[in-house]
Formats: sequence, structure tokens, C-alpha cells
Amino acid sequence: MDKDLTKKGTEDSAEGKRDDLKGKVKDAAGGLTGDSKLQAEGKMDQVKGKVKDTIGQAERDLGRDSE
Repeated sequence: MDKDLTKKGTEDSAEGKRDDLKGKVKDAAGGLTGDSKLQAEGKMDQVKGKVKDTIGQAERDLGRDSE
């Protein structure tokens, strides 16, 4: 098991989940206030977060596979 890769994957997933949550908050706030720019930023943060989480999952899988 590659502990460094597994640790990096966990950190990337956590960062991705934070970005996704931040994006959901911005998206909702933008929707409530009618701020389409804030809503768009929120949607982009969500996409960025999901990509980071997916990369983190892949890193963890690779770390486990390298035993």
C-alpha cells in the first residue's frame, strides 16, 4: 500500500467535498438573492469539488492497488 498516495487521496477528497459544499452555499445564496454571478460561481465550485473528490478517490484506489 502506498501510504503517501492514499493520504494525498484522502486530502484531495476532503478538499473536494469542502469546495462542493462551498459551491452549494453560493449557488443557494445566489438563487435567493437573484445574484446570477454568485450562483454561477457556486455551480463552478461544485464541479471543481466533484473533480477533486474523484481524483482523490482514484489516488486512494491506486495507493491500495500498489501493495
